[in-house]
Formats: sequence, structure tokens, C-alpha cells
Amino acid sequence: MYPAMTGSARADRAPAVLASRRFAPEVIDRLRRSFALTLHDADEVMPRARLLHDVRGMRGAMVTPGDRVDTEFLDAAGGRLEVVATLSVGLDHIDVDAARARGVRVAYTPDVLTRATAELAVTMMLALLRRVVEGDRLIRAGTGWTLSPGFMLGRSPAGLRFGCLGHGRIGREASRLAGLLGMQTVYAGRIMRGDPQEVSFDELIATSDVISIHAPLTPETHHLIDARVLARMKPDAVVVNTSRGPVIDEAALACALRDGVIGGAALDVFEREPSVDPQLLGLENVVLVPHLGSATHETRRAMGMLCVDALESVLLGTGNAKNFVVGSGPQNLTTHP
Repeated sequence: MYPAMTGSARADRAPAVLASRRFAPEVIDRLRRSFALTLHDADEVMPRARLLHDVRGMRGAMVTPGDRVDTEFLDAAGGRLEVVATLSVGLDHIDVDAARARGVRVAYTPDVLTRATAELAVTMMLALLRRVVEGDRLIRAGTGWTLSPGFMLGRSPAGLRFGCLGHGRIGREASRLAGLLGMQTVYAGRIMRGDPQEVSFDELIATSDVISIHAPLTPETHHLIDARVLARMKPDAVVVNTSRGPVIDEAALACALRDGVIGGAALDVFEREPSVDPQLLGLENVVLVPHLGSATHETRRAMGMLCVDALESVLLGTGNAKNFVVGSGPQNLTTHP
């Protein structure tokens, strides 16, 4: 048996809710005020066995992409579970169909992380084009250097083609920010809309100087960027990924970068997080970031509050939360990022 976790002092009549991570303090305070809270008070992912143990009998759960909400999870929770709220816009860690079959509502956190994630995509792009991280490594290694006309030359974004792969909220905002830098922006999405900036996947891959990935992870997008696609890119093209790691075949990307097939890559997400393909670690033409897309104080707090909105809406009948993908106003799961 597991020892009791950090809990709420509320009376038994308050709905029982599990929070699988140490969320923002304001979010935890609100959860404690509203629910009989069981909290995994740690930054690390909740151990699977403990997650399955502590979700038993809960009426609600607040989770993160590190927690798989699948048939095993739902069976462990039992018939009292009414709602799961995830601190994410991606839903690849949740078996939406299994939740729907059990009548469990699923809420996510769209919109509030759009700007932060788009900002990071553009930040990583600039760091790569201007060789900022490479220069930082050079100085920290104590390598001698002299300012000269040809020293560590990068590329200005102005005039380059920014190809947005996936054109949901985050992709549109990243394209807008790229446009402010003087870039020509085009996009390829799942549904053809007839927009002037819309191009085919093949054209985007072959003609873009920067390919910024903003597609959800689905069976269709798993390894969407593989060795064959990489070979069709421009030799100096760079790839930026702030969506989900498995959209890129990481081993194929490492080979393409090592062999000069493309010019560089900036990755915020990885195929087997937190592990990174060792081949990437020794390459200079790579920027590696530990999944910081939504990592601002303001954004994470807002995401947490959206989750609590959904929990309170279902379990207390207060408010009118609209951020459900199952149970109230279903969204199009293939286009939300």
C-alpha cells in the first residue's frame, strides 16, 4: 500500500480530485478550496503504479502529458470518474475514445499557450539562424576567438521563406511573428482552404528555408518528417519543432544533420522524452530545449486555471467552461494545435 499523499482538509462531501503534479501555487490553492484534493506534490512525473493507485474512486483528475490516460487508467479510476483535465493542448497521451465510451469528460487548455509556444518557435529559429547557442558553447568551452569579417556568420530571417507545417492557433501565431521579421510565410495544413499563403506539403518541404512544425501527433503524423522528406529539403533549410517529438524521425534527423542534408534543427520536443538521440548531442547545428513551449509563469498559471474551470464546471456545476474535447462542445482533434 502507498502512504497517504498531500490532501485537503475539506469535508468528505467535497468531490475527490487527484492532481498528478505540482502545479502553480494559485492553481493548487484553488483546487484545495473546491475539492477534496489528493496531490502529487512534486515536479517529477507521478509514478505509474502510484497514479493508478491514487486515482481509484476519484471523481476528477488533473494531469499532464506525462500521464497516460488510457483504458488501464480509466479502469483503475472506476465508475465515479467524471472528468479529466490535462495541462496541455496536445491529447496524444489521452485515449479520447475510451473516455468518451465511459462518459468521462476531457478538458484541455487551448488558446492560453498559443503566444508563448509561438514565441519559443521563433526564438529557437533565430538562435539557430544567428548561431547564438553555438556561440555560447564556444565561449563556455574556453575556445579562443577573434572578431573578424568571416567569424561565425549566420543568416538574417528577412527574406527567407517560413513554412508552417500545420496551421492551427500556434502555427498561425508563429507565422504572424515570422512575418514581422520580414519573412515570406506559407503553410500546409490537413484541410485545403484556398488561401493565397497555402501550399502543398511537397512544395512547403522543397521550397522553405525554415520549416516550423505545428501539427498534432496522430497516427498519420507519426514520423511525418522522415529520411525521405528530409532529403527533399533545401540543403541549408532548418527545421523547428515545438509540437510533438515523434512527428520527426529523430535518428533520421540526426543523420541528415551530420551528413549536411539540411542546415540545422531546433527541437523543443523529442521522440522519447526526456531522452534525446545521442547523435544529436554532439552536433553544432542543433538547438535543443527541454520542452519549454508553454513555460512562462503567466501561461502555466492560465493553463492550470482552465483545468480548474473544467473540474468545477463538471463536479460543482459552477461556471460554464468551454475547453472540453469530450463531453461538451467537441473540438476537431486534428487541428487544435
